[in-house]
Amino acid sequence: MKYKILLVIFAVCLAASAILTFIPTEKICGDEGSSCSIVQNSQYKETLGVSNSYFGLVAFAILIFLTISHMRKPRRQKKLSLALGVTASALASLYFIYLQAFVIKAFCPYCMVVDVGSLIALVVIIVMGKTIEVESL
Repeated sequence: MKYKILLVIFAVCLAASAILTFIPTEKICGDEGSSCSIVQNSQYKETLGVSNSYFGLVAFAILIFLTISHMRKPRRQKKLSLALGVTASALASLYFIYLQAFVIKAFCPYCMVVDVGSLIALVVIIVMGKTIEVESL
């Protein structure tokens, strides 16, 4: 059940990342003064010269692939890779939420979907992982 929940979360995050990647900012955010537009046009829209939405596309595609692969053929290495990927995603999300709240002082709804989704995925990994371990005792 845990991996099905993660798949849904990753699919939603992938969709939000795809919207940010492939649809022009003006179409998804509206006018230039909107909160969404302010975030999307800020100096923090890129990391190492690459749009953050591209990182999201790649990261969530990999997480979806890993999850499906683990569901078909469970392996400890895949489980650890998923946990590491979700943890990295959640840490990045905390940073991006911090930037939006305290530095940019504007919120992008699509970015928040990805950020909150990443944090929820971490909670699922932690909480459901503990539940499964306790049940197996």
